[in-house]
Amino acid sequence: MPEDYGPQDHERFVAEPVYPGRSDFARDRARVLHSSALRRLAAKTQVLMAGQDDFPRTRLTHTLEVAQISRELGASLGADPDIVDTAGLAHDLGHPPFGHNGEDTLAEMSREIGGFEGNAQSLRVLTRLEFKVFDDERSLGLNLTRATLDAVVKYPWFRRPGTAKFNAYDDDREIFEWLRSAAPDERRCFEAQIMDWADDVAYCVHDLEDAIVSGAFDPLALADPAVADDVVGVAAVQYAPELSADDLGSAAQRIVDLAYWPARFDHSARSLAGLKNMTSRLIRRFCTEAQSATRQAHGDGPLRRYLADLIVPLEARAEVAVLKAITHVHVMRGNDRRYAWERTVIQDVVEGLLSGRHGLQPPFQQAWDASDDPGRRLRIVVDQVASLTDLSIVRWRDELV
Repeated sequence: MPEDYGPQDHERFVAEPVYPGRSDFARDRARVLHSSALRRLAAKTQVLMAGQDDFPRTRLTHTLEVAQISRELGASLGADPDIVDTAGLAHDLGHPPFGHNGEDTLAEMSREIGGFEGNAQSLRVLTRLEFKVFDDERSLGLNLTRATLDAVVKYPWFRRPGTAKFNAYDDDREIFEWLRSAAPDERRCFEAQIMDWADDVAYCVHDLEDAIVSGAFDPLALADPAVADDVVGVAAVQYAPELSADDLGSAAQRIVDLAYWPARFDHSARSLAGLKNMTSRLIRRFCTEAQSATRQAHGDGPLRRYLADLIVPLEARAEVAVLKAITHVHVMRGNDRRYAWERTVIQDVVEGLLSGRHGLQPPFQQAWDASDDPGRRLRIVVDQVASLTDLSIVRWRDELV
């Protein structure tokens, strides 16, 4: 596509020579694709704990699906495909073991030093913890371009009262202010909006597929008014508080009425094909609706950075919220015992590392040895624990016990 991004979009925190024959944004994508942080997502929880079964998504397969949806939707709207693809690849790099349960546990344990948030940790991985480029003695992570880093920022602010979501710790203020230097206050760039919608679409559709295949959810059940009411209630609280119960109830009915909503699922080849057809058509439905509404609002030219906003119709947002709620009700709810065990594993490992009963990996150990500040050391331990997979943190905990 033609070059539509300005010189500031191509800047890196530390200048690097141009690579002949490859665009700056293609180089960004390659750096994330080859990162160790991306590889580790293969053994991290999406919804079901990684390694429990061969079929359900891991955090890595979810990430690849988000990147693919981002790339095609972004390209259709005139955004640089490599930027939105890289944003999809990078958006979950900071997620710790055990998914959002692990995130909540680390947030509680680190509240006195600025907390923990998966999106802020993803930015920290990209700009500090994934070692490729150094400035004097300091790691600058992958040293990605400003446009690519900005596309990863879903929540363009620091931690503040009233919201659990944020995209940067105070410790990373310098790089965050640099990448946001040309951005309107607290407005997400167009590419980040595309990635965020792709994340929602991939999450709701593919986790639904996993729930059906695992037997946790029978698609016919959504036609039961009691089941639909339960799902709508959770959607209203957890995923779309800005929408009315009528909006969400209508969305649930539209989903049931879809010609490709499965009439049954029995694990046969034909029913597996029908389920795959459902996921493809739902993704097309949600992306096409966003693409059409955005083009209607902004015209046919290339859309990028701060020249446009992604427009997602209310009906699409409601349907996505209902599908997310199905997974919450039928897969996540009722796992209190497992979640308590996961929290204990993380707490034991953090406490063991802080006490010196278990060593850190060499880069983290070197940072620990270079500081005697308790707050700084706690952040190093949190960085180490967040980098672990579900499997490795259980092994570390067994070694401690």
